[in-house]
Amino acid sequence: MSGPSIEYAIENGIATLTINQPAKMNAMTYDMWLAVPECIAKAEADRDVRVIVLMGAGEKAFCAGADISQFGEKRTGEEAVKAYEVAVTNGMKSITDAKKPTVARIKGFAFGGGMALAMCTDLRIASDNARFRIPAARLGLGYAFSNIEALVHRIGLGPTSDLLLTARIVDGPEAQRLGIVNKMWTADVFDAESKSYLEAIAQNAPLTLKAIKAALVETAKAHGERNRKAVDDLVAACFRSSDYKEGQAAFKEKRVPNFRGE
Repeated sequence: MSGPSIEYAIENGIATLTINQPAKMNAMTYDMWLAVPECIAKAEADRDVRVIVLMGAGEKAFCAGADISQFGEKRTGEEAVKAYEVAVTNGMKSITDAKKPTVARIKGFAFGGGMALAMCTDLRIASDNARFRIPAARLGLGYAFSNIEALVHRIGLGPTSDLLLTARIVDGPEAQRLGIVNKMWTADVFDAESKSYLEAIAQNAPLTLKAIKAALVETAKAHGERNRKAVDDLVAACFRSSDYKEGQAAFKEKRVPNFRGE
């Protein structure tokens, strides 16, 4: 792979965004944050893509957060700080609001902004060697309300309070118990099992996945801001689709359905 970047690849209906800076535990640079919404938009526009996966290069880390070596250049001065925060916010929001399902595939460390990035996805699958931490309280950093709100929505008030107030490291098995991780496998089988899991999602009906994802996005909003009609319209489109007929036929014929997203 090239230098610090977000690498984009597609295989078997899976668009993979790889955080590529393994020498720095896949810390995110400013340009990498800018690249995330572009990659998400590319995956959304591709009819062949059914699921979007975010992962880190190498074996040691998913993402260790922001690349602090850039702070002198990119986070000094009011305008620079604002531009950096906008890039981070837009990167995370693009994942949260993606029109297709998103999955974080986690090996090793997911610390700080790296953990926040993982928590933007719909599902998080991990090797049992994964480690999670939000060290803001040990660094004197203010932790954004939007990030806390997202954590509470994902895992609840108690676990969020514990993670933030103690700033402790959480191992893979505990992360699964807390709901940070949805599925976990031992390191020796992680690659094979995670591949099968992602391919299973990618084989499902695209219009149904789109409707489910839209509903998940709306549930994260305040009740008064939710657009139920938009979700209802997407659900209705599923029942009008040829994929709905194909799903019924495949079930009767005991075969794998061939969904086309129409």
